[in-house]
Amino acid sequence: MAHALRGKTAVVGIGTAGTGEAPGRSAIELLGEASLNAIADAGLKLSDVDGIFAATSTHAFPTLSVSEYLGLRPRFVDGTNIGGASFEAHLLHAALALDAGFCDVALICYGSNQRSAGGRLVSMSEPQVWEAPFKPRMPLTAYALAASRHMHQFGTTREQLAEVAVAARAWANLNPAAFARGPLSVADVLASRMISDPLTVLDCCLVTDGGAACVMTRADRARHLAKPPVYFLGGAGAQWHRAISAMPDLTVTAASESGPRALAHAGVSLADVKLAMLYDAFTICTVLFLEDLGFCPKGEGGRFVEGGVIAPGGRLAVNTNGGGLSCVHPGMYGLFLIIEAVTQLRGQAGDRQVRDCDIALVHGNGGTLSAQVTGVLGSAATV
Repeated sequence: MAHALRGKTAVVGIGTAGTGEAPGRSAIELLGEASLNAIADAGLKLSDVDGIFAATSTHAFPTLSVSEYLGLRPRFVDGTNIGGASFEAHLLHAALALDAGFCDVALICYGSNQRSAGGRLVSMSEPQVWEAPFKPRMPLTAYALAASRHMHQFGTTREQLAEVAVAARAWANLNPAAFARGPLSVADVLASRMISDPLTVLDCCLVTDGGAACVMTRADRARHLAKPPVYFLGGAGAQWHRAISAMPDLTVTAASESGPRALAHAGVSLADVKLAMLYDAFTICTVLFLEDLGFCPKGEGGRFVEGGVIAPGGRLAVNTNGGGLSCVHPGMYGLFLIIEAVTQLRGQAGDRQVRDCDIALVHGNGGTLSAQVTGVLGSAATV
């Protein structure tokens, strides 16, 4: 049964800034520009914003920094930071705050200059004491560990992981805004430089700059704004561990909890989902989330993605912007999942537009397969 929150709030504006490379720009500048673009997209004014939801890798107190930079005095703020899944969590939290009347216009925002700053993020994370003695290259080592276990336990192959990267690139080739475009084959992925066995450089996400933002408001107001509203139908989060060494089972993520609860909250089934936007920091992520969210049985993810099933023209549209593997990945990617879902649900995705797209699932991942948050969005036809 759908939750009472279903359809009460909507995303009414989206914006990006400096995606790819933005030399000379700071993280807060990219966040600010994306925020102004999202507010303008909604047909609203900066002064209308009274709720701020933000997380970055460079600000210890992100809502304070954003409020100061944009000159706002918000009535409600949320600086929850659970890594790349933060923004799917913010989507749910903003819907709750709006419905309760704690704010009227919620801004969810992010910015990073990771690429132009040298390709590295200065982590604010505490050391993982059980892992540090082995000098892992985090987060890559953690995802390689999960991939190795999946291969051992289920017979998943490097070729199957490569299919994920190839599908993402095929979608990126339809997206003028994607950072990495051009031909890519399974053989190319297998032949690329090994980073952490079994993951090569082409099994890994991009390192880019970029800002992103979206604006939410209540449904009664959303219907009268500049762009078609995209309604929040449901969401849920789950988390079982912080360090990969504490993960109960390297082949099962907390998406196995967040996904079913989000779908139940939204009152829809997987059969209703036309688009799946899955956090693909590494190729193994897409395989794990397809399984844990229920698109295929556990252990079948590798076989599921074979033959272009998740590529353009395939049975299931996955990561239609090109994903973190080929479109954009500035440290945290979760907000870009939401932006692509909104673009598709508005019917504004151009050559990559998914036919009859009315329900999209967005799934964020944070830490080392640690935080999992699933959201369900729908067009006006679904409420």
